[in-house]
Amino acid sequence: MEGNKPIFATFDEYIAQFPPDVSGKLQQIRSTIQAAAPDAVEKISYQMPTFTLAGKNLVHFAAFKNHIGFYPTPSGIEEFREELSLYKNAKGSVQFPLDEPLPLELIGRIARFRAAENIEQAAAKQKKR
Repeated sequence: MEGNKPIFATFDEYIAQFPPDVSGKLQQIRSTIQAAAPDAVEKISYQMPTFTLAGKNLVHFAAFKNHIGFYPTPSGIEEFREELSLYKNAKGSVQFPLDEPLPLELIGRIARFRAAENIEQAAAKQKKR
């Protein structure tokens, strides 16, 4: 049934499909990342809202039945492993339960960390040229 999956072109389209309580949380994450990484660009990748910076993915996020998945890459998880231990997490992802407040301050710090990482990697790549 892959053909029945909706295709989204923008963050707004993605967020609009959810009920107000979930769309509000998605919008909070979006705003937090925008504030933490103001030069990041929004796009849909893997049918999820994705922020990119310096030509690379910064973070992805997506809503599910009982949680919001946040995907800051393995380095983003590892750097904040202790704080993220309160949540179900894996190598490159963490799940924030829908029935709990979002850790927006932590999400912002992770986004800032990832932004610095992307910028540093882009600068190192430029130096090699």
